[in-house]
Amino acid sequence: MGELKVPLGYETGPRKPCLAVILCSVLEDEVNALAFGMGHIRRIWQLPQGLHNTPDKLREALQQAVEVIETTQPEVEAIAFVYGLCSRGSEGVTAKRCKIVMARAHDCITLLVGSKERYAEYVAAHPGTYWYSPGWNKHHTPPGPERYNKLLKQYEEKFGKDDAEYLMQTEQHWFSTYDRATFVDLGYGPVENAAVYTKECADWLKWKFDRVKGDAGLLRDLLDGNWDDERFVVLEPGEGFKMTADMGVIDRVKLTVSAQPATV
Repeated sequence: MGELKVPLGYETGPRKPCLAVILCSVLEDEVNALAFGMGHIRRIWQLPQGLHNTPDKLREALQQAVEVIETTQPEVEAIAFVYGLCSRGSEGVTAKRCKIVMARAHDCITLLVGSKERYAEYVAAHPGTYWYSPGWNKHHTPPGPERYNKLLKQYEEKFGKDDAEYLMQTEQHWFSTYDRATFVDLGYGPVENAAVYTKECADWLKWKFDRVKGDAGLLRDLLDGNWDDERFVVLEPGEGFKMTADMGVIDRVKLTVSAQPATV
């Protein structure tokens, strides 16, 4: 868990709510670049990648961050989650004073490609896709030779060579549900090195390789306070996110938490 400071900028136009941002480290380069100069952003709080693998841990970390921000920064009026549902780990998180806003997204890939519609269209056309990005490659070891060798060494040290080989066969069987490594290029971070790394992973796995241009519009608008109902859900104090079974992805639900009116 960490905190990054943002330089204050000079803004014109209608007043924007004072904002705190909570993000997954996978998107740190993109958020730092887009948030630069946005003077209404008073705090950026970074959480480690991988919490979505245990949704309760993600939920706990988000709730803790919200509570610290509300307690220590009274000037903050709204909190932006740079997350999606993320294995439903963002469900149930609530605030007592601030509004919380999140894009209608299943996971961070929607934020990289720019819309839930574009994400859904790509996955429908290429159902065996495993996504890569500069941040994903940096904070997580994705499928490829580096992951294989790292896991094999860990398993051999812990379980012995024979059991390690069996566990690696199980790991490789999981990879068989995929056939494509798709790299999202949003233009931030070590893009070219990450793209080359992704291509090497694809070749080793005998997967197809694809490189798609990202779209920063959704992420930029999340940070900049441009929250239309089509792309974002804004919670009032005492409300939480809830997964839906339609293209809306998420909705609002009232939680049993005492709340004070927001000032946004």
